[in-house]
Amino acid sequence: GEERWQVITEAAVEVGPALFLSLLIITLSFIPVFTLEAQEGRLFGPLAFTKTYAMAAAAGLSVTLIPVLMGYWIRGRIPNEHKNPITRALIAIYRPALEWVLRAPKATLAIACVVLATTAWPLMHLGGEFLPKLDEGDLLYMPSALPGLSAQKAAELLQLTNRMIKTVPEVERVFGKAGRAETATDPAPLEMFETTVQLKPRDQWRAGMTPDKLVDELDRAVKVPGLSNIWVPPIRNRIDMLATGIKSPIGVKVTGGELAAIDRVAARIEQVAKGVNGVSSALAERLTGGRYVDVQIDRAAAARYGLNIADVQAVVAGAVGGENVSETVEGLARFPINLRYPREWRDTPQRLAELPILTPTGQQITLGSVARVAVTDGPPMLKSENARPSGWVYVDVRGRDLAAVAHDLQRAVGAQVKLEPGMSVAYSGQFEYLERANARLKVVVPATLLIIFVLLYLTFRRFDEALLIMATLPFALTGGVWFLYLMGYHLSVATGVGFIALAGVAAEFGVVMLLYLKHALQDRLAGGAAPSPDLVDDAIREGAVLRVRPKAMTVAVILAGLVPIVWGSGTGSEVMSRIAAPMLGGMVTAPLLSLFIVPAVYALLRRRRNAP
Repeated sequence: GEERWQVITEAAVEVGPALFLSLLIITLSFIPVFTLEAQEGRLFGPLAFTKTYAMAAAAGLSVTLIPVLMGYWIRGRIPNEHKNPITRALIAIYRPALEWVLRAPKATLAIACVVLATTAWPLMHLGGEFLPKLDEGDLLYMPSALPGLSAQKAAELLQLTNRMIKTVPEVERVFGKAGRAETATDPAPLEMFETTVQLKPRDQWRAGMTPDKLVDELDRAVKVPGLSNIWVPPIRNRIDMLATGIKSPIGVKVTGGELAAIDRVAARIEQVAKGVNGVSSALAERLTGGRYVDVQIDRAAAARYGLNIADVQAVVAGAVGGENVSETVEGLARFPINLRYPREWRDTPQRLAELPILTPTGQQITLGSVARVAVTDGPPMLKSENARPSGWVYVDVRGRDLAAVAHDLQRAVGAQVKLEPGMSVAYSGQFEYLERANARLKVVVPATLLIIFVLLYLTFRRFDEALLIMATLPFALTGGVWFLYLMGYHLSVATGVGFIALAGVAAEFGVVMLLYLKHALQDRLAGGAAPSPDLVDDAIREGAVLRVRPKAMTVAVILAGLVPIVWGSGTGSEVMSRIAAPMLGGMVTAPLLSLFIVPAVYALLRRRRNAP
């Protein structure tokens, strides 16, 4: 009765603070995720909240409810853990390695430093991206043509590209649109095409076909002079265009004062971008080349016939654009009835000049009598950025990571494109999101590490022990870096979240191991043993061996949860696998950190202090 409760109380007091602190560190490690904004914040915020609530609840239960349940449920004869064959096997493997670590702690740290240095190779070859490409099941083909395209020619090109896309066996249906829809939220010019490519189910694809290979084949199949191909996921593209207006992964926004100067610089950037490795297509929106029917009214001539400006404009608007004279009701739908002149009366400037006008005196004249009708050049569309005229360059990326292409493009533009006075260049698209997230994490991650360091110092009451945990964390991340490289993943916000989670788990491993070592040493000193290096080694042997079984259980449970995520499939698996990959690789090096590096550093610190 009371003796059993006393034993359970002592056990809870021994491990409770370590568990509470470890879970609290994992909770605090997710502070950087909470600071993410916009797309990345909305995507990873729920994950951070879920894990934080779970860890906070676990931290509270570990020091409140769990000790009580232990008292009620742990009854009878408790078997010795050393009788477990798995535990005996793990200890038999670990004990000789630990003995070598205690004999050569400096060599152990040297080996760890060499292993840490090897991460320089994968880091130099890991690319960067905002988020991994999501397989949405369908594709969006969004080419752009040069301005001045007629509606008839746009329809012909749309039908031509649709037929080319349909030649690929994996394509189920093709739906194309040229120009803008009947909505104020779609300011697309006539020369911008949007073709939705609906793909067949995966089981109907050819053997060995992948989404990347399919895009490459579609790009080879659709080759039309004057069209710059861009293949993007539909949902991702809509989000990007709503946020930045850029339909490609990288966009270059050129702002200035004069449209002609902006047009020249944008065209030059287009030429430079096509020479950058990894750029599959580049197209600068032309700010000149639009064709307009210009009706210049002669005020004096109109006044001689008793007409004013509004009278002449009303005739032109009614003849060309038409006027709604009534409406028809079909079921619940209402449709306007529009009346205007036949096409053959208004298809050339000469025909427009012959449009009849009835004067207030009853005299019939032509439009050419009171106005000059001509076709003039002008900008096809006007855009502004921060209240300044701007021109955009769309850059599509394929076969290389986004960050490397964007950085090479920045260097190439800076070296080869000369900006005129009053002009500026800004990079947008997904690259803008990546730069924003990186800038935020560069500030928040160090601040979070400082908070964790202060928490460790308040717990251990020793600067060197708190520094021990923080300094050994990079060793735990080594496995995550190498695993990303072997899987062919790029660094992204998703992998950053995975590394944050891995750092929290690695800190937990180190904290619990250090507390076990401290308790073992304190028990010996409290028993009256004289301080000596041998005493420190004996305490490390006892404390470290006690951590083998719980460490193996923890790693096994984490691996069981991560393996299906990394190699899973389906919608959203691309993001989830990037989050889980650093943790899966880190589960190789993080346990080694707590089992070997922490004891080695602790031995060096305590041997010097407890030397006779």
